[in-house]
Amino acid sequence: MLAHEERERRATRAEEMLEGLREAGVVGVVLPWVDTGGVTRVKSVPLAKLPSAAAWGVGMSPVFDAFLFDDSIVAGRYAGSAVGDLRLHPDLDRLTVLAGQPGWAWAPVDRYDQDGQPHPLDSRLLLHRVVEELAGDGLSVRSAFEVEWCVGLAGSDEFVPALSGPAYGMTRHVEVSDYARDLLTALASQGVAVDQFHPEYAAGQLEVSVSAEDPLAAADTTVLVRHTIKAVSARHGLRATFSPKVLADGVGNGAHVHLSLWRDGENLMSGGEGTFGLTRDGEAFTAGVLAHLPGLLAVGAPSVASYLRLVPSHWAGAFAVWGLENREAAVRFVTGPSGSRQAAANVEVKSVDAAANPYLLLAGLLAAGRAGLARGGTLPDPVGVDPATLTEQGRRDAGIRPLPSSLDEAVGAFEQDDVLAEAYGEELAATIVDVRRGEIAALAGRSPEDVAAALRWVH
Repeated sequence: MLAHEERERRATRAEEMLEGLREAGVVGVVLPWVDTGGVTRVKSVPLAKLPSAAAWGVGMSPVFDAFLFDDSIVAGRYAGSAVGDLRLHPDLDRLTVLAGQPGWAWAPVDRYDQDGQPHPLDSRLLLHRVVEELAGDGLSVRSAFEVEWCVGLAGSDEFVPALSGPAYGMTRHVEVSDYARDLLTALASQGVAVDQFHPEYAAGQLEVSVSAEDPLAAADTTVLVRHTIKAVSARHGLRATFSPKVLADGVGNGAHVHLSLWRDGENLMSGGEGTFGLTRDGEAFTAGVLAHLPGLLAVGAPSVASYLRLVPSHWAGAFAVWGLENREAAVRFVTGPSGSRQAAANVEVKSVDAAANPYLLLAGLLAAGRAGLARGGTLPDPVGVDPATLTEQGRRDAGIRPLPSSLDEAVGAFEQDDVLAEAYGEELAATIVDVRRGEIAALAGRSPEDVAAALRWVH
Protein backbone atom coordinates (compact mmCIF):
# COMPACT_ATOMS: atom_id res chain seq x y z
CA MET A 1 0.00 0.00 0.00
CA LEU A 2 1.13 3.56 -0.71
CA ALA A 3 1.34 5.13 2.75
CA HIS A 4 1.26 8.89 3.28
CA GLU A 5 5.00 8.98 4.00
CA GLU A 6 5.76 7.21 0.73
CA ARG A 7 3.57 9.63 -1.20
CA GLU A 8 5.40 12.57 0.35
CA ARG A 9 8.78 11.02 -0.47
CA ARG A 10 7.78 10.56 -4.11
CA ALA A 11 6.45 14.10 -4.42
CA THR A 12 9.63 15.56 -2.92
CA ARG A 13 11.83 13.54 -5.25
CA ALA A 14 9.81 14.62 -8.30
CA GLU A 15 10.10 18.27 -7.21
CA GLU A 16 13.86 17.87 -7.03
CA MET A 17 13.92 16.54 -10.61
CA LEU A 18 11.99 19.39 -12.19
CA GLU A 19 14.85 21.84 -12.71
CA GLY A 20 17.05 19.30 -14.50
CA LEU A 21 14.15 18.20 -16.68
CA ARG A 22 13.35 21.79 -17.63
CA GLU A 23 16.98 22.35 -18.55
CA ALA A 24 16.73 19.30 -20.81
CA GLY A 25 13.80 20.92 -22.60
CA VAL A 26 11.14 18.60 -21.17
CA VAL A 27 7.60 20.01 -21.17
CA GLY A 28 5.64 16.80 -20.53
CA VAL A 29 6.01 13.26 -19.21
CA VAL A 30 4.61 10.18 -20.96
CA LEU A 31 3.15 7.62 -18.53
CA PRO A 32 2.89 4.22 -20.27
CA TRP A 33 1.55 0.83 -19.23
CA VAL A 34 1.00 -2.30 -21.31
CA ASP A 35 -2.48 -3.79 -21.44
CA THR A 36 -3.50 -7.44 -21.39
CA GLY A 37 -3.40 -7.60 -25.17
CA GLY A 38 0.15 -6.28 -25.34
CA VAL A 39 -0.70 -2.76 -26.52
CA THR A 40 1.16 0.09 -24.83
CA ARG A 41 -1.36 2.66 -23.61
CA VAL A 42 -0.35 6.10 -22.32
CA LYS A 43 -1.43 9.19 -20.50
CA SER A 44 0.81 12.20 -20.10
CA VAL A 45 1.13 15.17 -17.80
CA PRO A 46 2.72 18.61 -18.14
CA LEU A 47 6.07 18.68 -16.37
CA ALA A 48 4.74 20.84 -13.51
CA LYS A 49 2.25 18.11 -12.63
CA LEU A 50 4.91 15.41 -12.18
CA PRO A 51 5.12 15.77 -8.36
CA SER A 52 1.34 15.41 -8.06
CA ALA A 53 1.40 12.37 -10.37
CA ALA A 54 4.20 10.81 -8.35
CA ALA A 55 2.31 11.22 -5.07
CA TRP A 56 -1.32 10.80 -6.03
CA GLY A 57 -1.23 9.21 -9.45
CA VAL A 58 -3.11 10.07 -12.61
CA GLY A 59 -6.64 8.80 -13.06
CA MET A 60 -7.36 6.08 -15.59
CA SER A 61 -10.24 3.65 -16.00
CA PRO A 62 -9.50 -0.03 -15.30
CA VAL A 63 -11.44 -0.87 -18.48
CA PHE A 64 -8.21 -1.01 -20.47
CA ASP A 65 -7.45 -4.42 -18.97
CA ALA A 66 -10.24 -5.71 -21.25
CA PHE A 67 -9.33 -3.88 -24.46
CA LEU A 68 -8.86 -5.84 -27.68
CA PHE A 69 -6.58 -5.05 -30.62
CA ASP A 70 -9.31 -2.99 -32.32
CA ASP A 71 -10.13 -1.01 -29.14
CA SER A 72 -13.35 -2.91 -28.58
CA ILE A 73 -13.94 -4.04 -25.01
CA VAL A 74 -14.54 -7.54 -23.72
CA ALA A 75 -17.16 -7.96 -21.01
CA GLY A 76 -14.78 -10.02 -18.88
CA ARG A 77 -15.30 -11.69 -15.56
CA TYR A 78 -13.09 -9.17 -13.74
CA ALA A 79 -12.54 -6.41 -16.28
CA GLY A 80 -14.41 -4.40 -18.89
CA SER A 81 -16.77 -2.40 -16.71
CA ALA A 82 -17.26 1.34 -17.09
CA VAL A 83 -17.23 1.65 -13.30
CA GLY A 84 -14.13 2.36 -11.19
CA ASP A 85 -10.88 4.30 -11.28
CA LEU A 86 -7.19 3.57 -10.97
CA ARG A 87 -4.19 5.81 -10.34
CA LEU A 88 -1.10 5.70 -12.55
CA HIS A 89 2.03 6.20 -10.42
CA PRO A 90 5.26 6.83 -12.38
CA ASP A 91 8.42 5.02 -11.36
CA LEU A 92 10.83 7.92 -10.95
CA ASP A 93 13.81 5.56 -10.88
CA ARG A 94 13.14 4.86 -14.54
CA LEU A 95 12.25 8.38 -15.68
CA THR A 96 14.03 9.01 -19.00
CA VAL A 97 14.35 12.07 -21.21
CA LEU A 98 13.26 10.94 -24.68
CA ALA A 99 15.89 11.73 -27.30
CA GLY A 100 13.66 10.40 -30.06
CA GLN A 101 10.71 12.54 -28.99
CA PRO A 102 12.13 15.98 -28.10
CA GLY A 103 10.35 17.83 -25.33
CA TRP A 104 9.14 14.70 -23.59
CA ALA A 105 10.26 12.42 -20.78
CA TRP A 106 9.00 8.90 -20.12
CA ALA A 107 8.32 6.96 -16.92
CA PRO A 108 6.58 3.56 -16.70
CA VAL A 109 3.75 3.38 -14.21
CA ASP A 110 2.39 1.04 -11.58
CA ARG A 111 -1.36 1.05 -11.16
CA TYR A 112 -2.98 1.37 -7.73
CA ASP A 113 -6.55 1.93 -6.65
CA GLN A 114 -7.67 5.17 -5.04
CA ASP A 115 -6.82 3.84 -1.58
CA GLY A 116 -3.24 3.08 -2.60
CA GLN A 117 -3.72 -0.67 -2.90
CA PRO A 118 -1.99 -2.48 -5.80
CA HIS A 119 -4.30 -3.19 -8.73
CA PRO A 120 -4.55 -7.00 -8.99
CA LEU A 121 -4.42 -6.88 -12.80
CA ASP A 122 -1.28 -4.72 -12.97
CA SER A 123 1.41 -6.66 -14.81
CA ARG A 124 4.37 -4.50 -13.74
CA LEU A 125 3.57 -4.92 -10.04
CA LEU A 126 3.14 -8.65 -10.66
CA LEU A 127 6.60 -8.94 -12.19
CA HIS A 128 8.08 -6.98 -9.29
CA ARG A 129 6.50 -9.45 -6.84
CA VAL A 130 7.75 -12.53 -8.73
CA VAL A 131 11.29 -11.11 -8.83
CA GLU A 132 11.13 -10.54 -5.06
CA GLU A 133 9.97 -14.13 -4.52
CA LEU A 134 12.98 -15.40 -6.41
CA ALA A 135 15.21 -13.12 -4.37
CA GLY A 136 13.72 -14.71 -1.26
CA ASP A 137 15.11 -18.00 -2.56
CA GLY A 138 18.55 -16.41 -2.91
CA LEU A 139 18.23 -16.25 -6.70
CA SER A 140 18.17 -13.60 -9.37
CA VAL A 141 17.63 -13.61 -13.12
CA ARG A 142 19.31 -11.63 -15.87
CA SER A 143 17.11 -11.16 -18.92
CA ALA A 144 16.80 -9.28 -22.18
CA PHE A 145 14.42 -9.06 -25.12
CA GLU A 146 15.55 -9.08 -28.72
CA VAL A 147 13.55 -6.46 -30.64
CA GLU A 148 12.60 -7.19 -34.25
CA TRP A 149 10.52 -4.81 -36.32
CA CYS A 150 9.65 -3.95 -39.88
CA VAL A 151 9.74 -0.46 -41.34
CA GLY A 152 7.35 0.57 -44.06
CA LEU A 153 6.55 3.78 -45.86
CA ALA A 154 4.10 5.97 -43.95
CA GLY A 155 0.75 7.06 -45.38
CA SER A 156 -0.97 3.74 -45.95
CA ASP A 157 -2.24 0.78 -43.97
CA GLU A 158 -0.72 -1.45 -46.60
CA PHE A 159 2.83 -2.53 -45.88
CA VAL A 160 5.29 -1.14 -48.39
CA PRO A 161 8.80 -2.08 -47.21
CA ALA A 162 11.05 0.93 -46.78
CA LEU A 163 14.14 -1.21 -47.46
CA SER A 164 14.89 -3.27 -50.54
CA GLY A 165 18.29 -4.79 -49.85
CA PRO A 166 18.81 -8.50 -49.10
CA ALA A 167 18.49 -10.03 -45.64
CA TYR A 168 21.48 -9.19 -43.43
CA GLY A 169 22.87 -7.38 -46.46
CA MET A 170 25.25 -4.47 -46.72
CA THR A 171 22.87 -2.78 -49.15
CA ARG A 172 20.06 -2.76 -46.63
CA HIS A 173 22.35 -1.40 -43.93
CA VAL A 174 23.39 1.46 -46.24
CA GLU A 175 19.75 2.18 -47.09
CA VAL A 176 18.90 2.49 -43.41
CA SER A 177 22.12 4.22 -42.37
CA ASP A 178 20.76 7.65 -41.34
CA TYR A 179 17.72 6.16 -39.63
CA ALA A 180 19.83 3.64 -37.73
CA ARG A 181 22.31 6.35 -36.73
CA ASP A 182 19.52 8.43 -35.21
CA LEU A 183 18.02 5.41 -33.48
CA LEU A 184 21.30 4.26 -31.93
CA THR A 185 22.09 7.83 -30.87
CA ALA A 186 18.68 8.18 -29.21
CA LEU A 187 18.97 4.85 -27.41
CA ALA A 188 22.45 5.68 -26.12
CA SER A 189 21.25 9.08 -24.91
CA GLN A 190 18.44 7.33 -23.04
CA GLY A 191 20.83 4.98 -21.27
CA VAL A 192 19.94 1.86 -23.26
CA ALA A 193 22.96 -0.43 -23.67
CA VAL A 194 22.73 -1.76 -27.23
CA ASP A 195 24.74 -4.89 -27.99
CA GLN A 196 24.13 -5.04 -31.73
CA PHE A 197 21.99 -3.81 -34.61
CA HIS A 198 21.49 -5.49 -37.98
CA PRO A 199 19.18 -5.92 -40.96
CA GLU A 200 17.03 -9.01 -40.49
CA TYR A 201 15.43 -11.58 -42.80
CA ALA A 202 11.94 -10.34 -43.70
CA ALA A 203 11.06 -7.46 -46.00
CA GLY A 204 11.98 -4.19 -44.30
CA GLN A 205 12.95 -6.02 -41.10
CA LEU A 206 15.58 -4.85 -38.59
CA GLU A 207 16.73 -6.03 -35.17
CA VAL A 208 18.36 -4.48 -32.13
CA SER A 209 19.66 -6.47 -29.16
CA VAL A 210 20.22 -4.92 -25.75
CA SER A 211 22.22 -5.97 -22.71
CA ALA A 212 20.75 -8.19 -20.01
CA GLU A 213 19.29 -6.60 -16.87
CA ASP A 214 17.11 -7.66 -13.98
CA PRO A 215 13.67 -8.71 -15.30
CA LEU A 216 11.74 -5.59 -14.34
CA ALA A 217 14.39 -3.37 -15.94
CA ALA A 218 14.43 -5.61 -19.03
CA ALA A 219 10.67 -5.27 -19.48
CA ASP A 220 10.86 -1.50 -18.99
CA THR A 221 13.73 -1.29 -21.47
CA THR A 222 11.91 -3.16 -24.22
CA VAL A 223 8.88 -0.87 -23.83
CA LEU A 224 11.22 2.15 -24.02
CA VAL A 225 13.08 0.75 -27.04
CA ARG A 226 9.84 0.16 -28.93
CA HIS A 227 8.63 3.65 -28.05
CA THR A 228 11.89 5.09 -29.36
CA ILE A 229 11.75 3.06 -32.56
CA LYS A 230 8.22 4.34 -33.24
CA ALA A 231 9.27 7.94 -32.57
CA VAL A 232 12.45 7.88 -34.67
CA SER A 233 10.61 6.10 -37.48
CA ALA A 234 7.92 8.79 -37.57
CA ARG A 235 10.58 11.53 -37.75
CA HIS A 236 12.02 9.75 -40.81
CA GLY A 237 8.68 9.42 -42.58
CA LEU A 238 8.53 5.71 -41.80
CA ARG A 239 6.08 3.47 -39.99
CA ALA A 240 7.34 0.76 -37.65
CA THR A 241 5.52 -2.43 -36.72
CA PHE A 242 6.35 -5.16 -34.22
CA SER A 243 3.46 -7.37 -35.36
CA PRO A 244 4.13 -11.12 -35.28
CA LYS A 245 3.07 -11.31 -38.93
CA VAL A 246 3.22 -8.20 -41.07
CA LEU A 247 2.53 -10.06 -44.31
CA ALA A 248 0.77 -13.41 -44.30
CA ASP A 249 3.35 -14.99 -46.59
CA GLY A 250 6.36 -13.32 -44.95
CA VAL A 251 8.59 -14.06 -41.98
CA GLY A 252 7.24 -12.71 -38.70
CA ASN A 253 8.69 -10.54 -35.96
CA GLY A 254 9.75 -12.38 -32.82
CA ALA A 255 10.70 -10.97 -29.43
CA HIS A 256 13.00 -13.70 -28.16
CA VAL A 257 13.68 -13.64 -24.43
CA HIS A 258 17.09 -14.46 -22.95
CA LEU A 259 17.28 -15.72 -19.35
CA SER A 260 20.08 -16.71 -17.03
CA LEU A 261 19.73 -17.78 -13.39
CA TRP A 262 22.21 -16.48 -10.78
CA ARG A 263 23.11 -17.12 -7.15
CA ASP A 264 25.76 -15.21 -5.18
CA GLY A 265 27.29 -13.78 -8.35
CA GLU A 266 27.52 -17.15 -10.10
CA ASN A 267 25.72 -17.92 -13.35
CA LEU A 268 23.92 -21.23 -12.83
CA MET A 269 23.71 -21.79 -16.58
CA SER A 270 27.43 -22.57 -16.67
CA GLY A 271 30.13 -24.38 -14.75
CA GLY A 272 28.03 -27.35 -13.72
CA GLU A 273 28.28 -31.05 -14.38
CA GLY A 274 25.08 -31.27 -16.41
CA THR A 275 24.59 -31.25 -20.15
CA PHE A 276 26.49 -28.39 -21.83
CA GLY A 277 27.76 -27.29 -18.41
CA LEU A 278 24.36 -26.62 -16.82
CA THR A 279 24.26 -26.71 -13.05
CA ARG A 280 21.56 -28.72 -11.34
CA ASP A 281 19.55 -25.59 -10.55
CA GLY A 282 20.11 -24.18 -14.03
CA GLU A 283 18.68 -27.37 -15.50
CA ALA A 284 15.69 -27.39 -13.15
CA PHE A 285 14.87 -23.75 -13.95
CA THR A 286 15.09 -24.42 -17.71
CA ALA A 287 13.02 -27.59 -17.34
CA GLY A 288 10.29 -25.56 -15.68
CA VAL A 289 10.22 -23.05 -18.53
CA LEU A 290 10.06 -25.83 -21.13
CA ALA A 291 7.37 -27.78 -19.27
CA HIS A 292 5.04 -24.80 -18.95
CA LEU A 293 5.69 -23.31 -22.38
CA PRO A 294 2.43 -24.57 -23.97
CA GLY A 295 0.34 -22.58 -21.48
CA LEU A 296 2.78 -19.68 -21.49
CA LEU A 297 2.12 -19.15 -25.19
CA ALA A 298 -1.27 -17.70 -24.25
CA VAL A 299 0.83 -14.88 -22.77
CA GLY A 300 3.96 -14.96 -24.95
CA ALA A 301 2.28 -15.57 -28.33
CA PRO A 302 -1.01 -13.90 -27.44
CA SER A 303 -2.43 -12.99 -30.83
CA VAL A 304 -4.16 -14.91 -33.59
CA ALA A 305 -1.37 -13.57 -35.81
CA SER A 306 1.23 -15.18 -33.53
CA TYR A 307 0.34 -18.58 -34.95
CA LEU A 308 0.94 -17.46 -38.51
CA ARG A 309 4.53 -16.93 -37.32
CA LEU A 310 4.86 -19.96 -35.03
CA VAL A 311 5.27 -22.60 -37.72
CA PRO A 312 7.97 -25.26 -38.25
CA SER A 313 11.20 -24.54 -40.12
CA HIS A 314 10.93 -20.76 -39.68
CA TRP A 315 13.30 -20.40 -36.70
CA ALA A 316 10.30 -19.64 -34.50
CA GLY A 317 10.57 -22.65 -32.18
CA ALA A 318 7.37 -24.53 -32.98
CA PHE A 319 8.30 -27.69 -31.01
CA ALA A 320 8.63 -28.06 -27.24
CA VAL A 321 12.29 -29.03 -27.29
CA TRP A 322 15.60 -27.55 -26.22
CA GLY A 323 18.99 -27.80 -27.85
CA LEU A 324 22.47 -26.33 -28.03
CA GLU A 325 22.42 -23.37 -30.45
CA ASN A 326 19.41 -24.93 -32.17
CA ARG A 327 17.37 -22.09 -33.64
CA GLU A 328 14.47 -24.42 -34.37
CA ALA A 329 14.14 -25.37 -30.69
CA ALA A 330 11.61 -23.51 -28.56
CA VAL A 331 14.37 -23.13 -25.96
CA ARG A 332 17.82 -22.56 -27.43
CA PHE A 333 20.75 -23.07 -25.07
CA VAL A 334 23.50 -20.49 -25.59
CA THR A 335 26.91 -21.15 -24.03
CA GLY A 336 28.66 -18.06 -25.35
CA PRO A 337 32.23 -18.15 -26.65
CA SER A 338 34.93 -20.05 -24.84
CA GLY A 339 36.46 -17.90 -22.13
CA SER A 340 33.29 -15.91 -21.35
CA ARG A 341 30.79 -18.67 -20.70
CA GLN A 342 30.39 -18.05 -16.99
CA ALA A 343 29.05 -14.60 -17.80
CA ALA A 344 27.36 -15.32 -21.13
CA ALA A 345 25.57 -18.66 -20.83
CA ASN A 346 21.77 -18.34 -21.06
CA VAL A 347 18.65 -19.83 -22.53
CA GLU A 348 16.71 -18.14 -25.31
CA VAL A 349 12.94 -18.63 -25.49
CA LYS A 350 12.21 -18.35 -29.21
CA SER A 351 8.48 -19.04 -29.46
CA VAL A 352 7.33 -15.65 -28.20
CA ASP A 353 6.70 -12.37 -29.99
CA ALA A 354 6.20 -8.65 -29.43
CA ALA A 355 2.41 -8.87 -29.21
CA ALA A 356 3.13 -10.05 -25.66
CA ASN A 357 2.95 -7.80 -22.63
CA PRO A 358 6.61 -8.13 -21.56
CA TYR A 359 5.79 -7.86 -17.85
CA LEU A 360 3.19 -10.63 -18.04
CA LEU A 361 5.53 -12.79 -20.09
CA LEU A 362 8.56 -12.46 -17.83
CA ALA A 363 6.42 -13.03 -14.73
CA GLY A 364 5.16 -16.28 -16.25
CA LEU A 365 8.60 -17.43 -17.36
CA LEU A 366 10.06 -16.80 -13.91
CA ALA A 367 7.16 -18.54 -12.20
CA ALA A 368 7.59 -21.54 -14.50
CA GLY A 369 11.32 -21.64 -13.84
CA ARG A 370 10.75 -21.38 -10.09
CA ALA A 371 8.28 -24.27 -10.27
CA GLY A 372 10.93 -26.32 -12.04
CA LEU A 373 13.35 -25.55 -9.21
CA ALA A 374 10.78 -26.53 -6.58
CA ARG A 375 10.18 -29.93 -8.11
CA GLY A 376 13.80 -30.59 -9.08
CA GLY A 377 12.91 -30.70 -12.75
CA THR A 378 15.09 -32.45 -15.30
CA LEU A 379 15.40 -31.75 -18.99
CA PRO A 380 14.72 -34.29 -21.74
CA ASP A 381 17.52 -35.12 -24.16
CA PRO A 382 18.54 -32.07 -26.20
CA VAL A 383 17.56 -31.99 -29.87
CA GLY A 384 20.23 -31.13 -32.40
CA VAL A 385 18.16 -31.03 -35.58
CA ASP A 386 15.11 -29.24 -36.92
CA PRO A 387 12.30 -31.42 -35.45
CA ALA A 388 10.25 -30.84 -38.61
CA THR A 389 12.80 -32.90 -40.57
CA LEU A 390 11.96 -36.00 -38.53
CA THR A 391 9.06 -38.26 -39.32
CA GLU A 392 6.02 -38.16 -37.06
CA GLN A 393 7.05 -41.53 -35.70
CA GLY A 394 10.57 -40.27 -35.16
CA ARG A 395 9.26 -37.34 -33.16
CA ARG A 396 7.04 -39.62 -31.10
CA ASP A 397 9.93 -41.96 -30.40
CA ALA A 398 12.03 -39.00 -29.26
CA GLY A 399 9.22 -37.56 -27.12
CA ILE A 400 9.06 -34.41 -29.24
CA ARG A 401 5.71 -32.65 -29.16
CA PRO A 402 4.59 -29.60 -31.09
CA LEU A 403 3.62 -26.47 -29.26
CA PRO A 404 0.07 -25.14 -29.70
CA SER A 405 -0.63 -24.24 -33.30
CA SER A 406 -3.48 -21.81 -32.57
CA LEU A 407 -4.34 -19.24 -29.94
CA ASP A 408 -7.35 -21.32 -28.95
CA GLU A 409 -5.10 -24.32 -28.26
CA ALA A 410 -2.69 -22.16 -26.23
CA VAL A 411 -5.55 -20.76 -24.13
CA GLY A 412 -6.69 -24.30 -23.42
CA ALA A 413 -3.19 -25.22 -22.22
CA PHE A 414 -3.07 -22.06 -20.09
CA GLU A 415 -6.33 -22.94 -18.37
CA GLN A 416 -4.98 -26.39 -17.47
CA ASP A 417 -1.75 -25.05 -15.96
CA ASP A 418 -2.04 -24.75 -12.18
CA VAL A 419 1.39 -23.13 -11.82
CA LEU A 420 0.45 -20.29 -14.14
CA ALA A 421 -2.98 -19.92 -12.54
CA GLU A 422 -1.35 -19.44 -9.15
CA ALA A 423 1.32 -17.08 -10.48
CA TYR A 424 -1.12 -14.75 -12.20
CA GLY A 425 -3.91 -14.99 -9.67
CA GLU A 426 -7.59 -15.64 -10.30
CA GLU A 427 -8.54 -12.19 -11.61
CA LEU A 428 -5.59 -11.70 -13.96
CA ALA A 429 -5.62 -15.28 -15.24
CA ALA A 430 -9.34 -15.02 -16.05
CA THR A 431 -8.82 -11.69 -17.81
CA ILE A 432 -5.99 -13.11 -19.93
CA VAL A 433 -8.36 -15.86 -21.06
CA ASP A 434 -11.26 -13.47 -21.66
CA VAL A 435 -9.16 -11.11 -23.79
CA ARG A 436 -7.64 -13.96 -25.81
CA ARG A 437 -11.04 -15.46 -26.51
CA GLY A 438 -12.28 -12.03 -27.48
CA GLU A 439 -9.58 -11.76 -30.14
CA ILE A 440 -10.30 -15.29 -31.35
CA ALA A 441 -13.98 -14.39 -31.79
CA ALA A 442 -13.22 -11.06 -33.45
CA LEU A 443 -11.01 -12.71 -36.08
CA ALA A 444 -12.94 -15.96 -36.55
CA GLY A 445 -13.20 -17.08 -40.16
CA ARG A 446 -10.74 -14.49 -41.46
CA SER A 447 -8.06 -15.48 -43.95
CA PRO A 448 -4.38 -15.28 -42.95
CA GLU A 449 -4.08 -12.19 -45.15
CA ASP A 450 -7.00 -10.52 -43.35
CA VAL A 451 -5.61 -11.45 -39.93
CA ALA A 452 -2.20 -9.99 -40.82
CA ALA A 453 -3.82 -6.80 -42.12
CA ALA A 454 -6.05 -6.40 -39.06
CA LEU A 455 -3.10 -6.63 -36.66
CA ARG A 456 -0.37 -5.09 -38.80
CA TRP A 457 -0.11 -1.74 -37.04
CA VAL A 458 -1.45 -2.62 -33.60
CA HIS A 459 1.90 -3.44 -31.96
